[in-house]
Amino acid sequence: MLSQIRDTIDTICYGSTNLPPLMSPSNPSRPNRRSMRLQGYDYTQPGAYFVTLLTYQRLPLFGEIRDGSMYLSKIGRAALSQWMRLPRRFPSLSLGVFTFMPNHLHRILIFQETRDHPQHQENQPEQFGKPVAGSLPTIIRSYKASVTLALQCQNQAPRHPVWQRNYYEHVVRSEVELKRIEAYILNNPHLKGK
Repeated sequence: MLSQIRDTIDTICYGSTNLPPLMSPSNPSRPNRRSMRLQGYDYTQPGAYFVTLLTYQRLPLFGEIRDGSMYLSKIGRAALSQWMRLPRRFPSLSLGVFTFMPNHLHRILIFQETRDHPQHQENQPEQFGKPVAGSLPTIIRSYKASVTLALQCQNQAPRHPVWQRNYYEHVVRSEVELKRIEAYILNNPHLKGK
């Protein structure tokens, strides 16, 4: 019964039922994904995080670079709109430098501890099915979902997923490192446009 439902959804959404089976412990033919997160690290800690998100199969969904400048598509504009809303959803989050590229985005997220909302929690590890409120993985998951939902509501969602699974993240450990990453992010469209 469950496989019939999955096949129906796949056919409606993707036009095919020849997709790999769902990942589960009972399906050893599908490898489990390894987490790229630092094991035991508290991703609710105040500080800066450098994040890169990629589009599905690195498709140029967000727009194009012309003459060293990035021009956003409708999907890119929806992704920007949802990005700017994140601090309202997560009060201890500030948006740092960011840029869009045709098939990925670079971001700096800054977690701040506030009196109204102490961010640091007793080192609760993120687990599948048990998200930690206000953590980096929860914020990224929420952002990806909100972009996809916004596109679906506007009837502009592509016939394939918007996002590649997972994301790259780096804990920024110094002001010097932060300045170097900010320069990289800001110069990225210009360098790719050459």
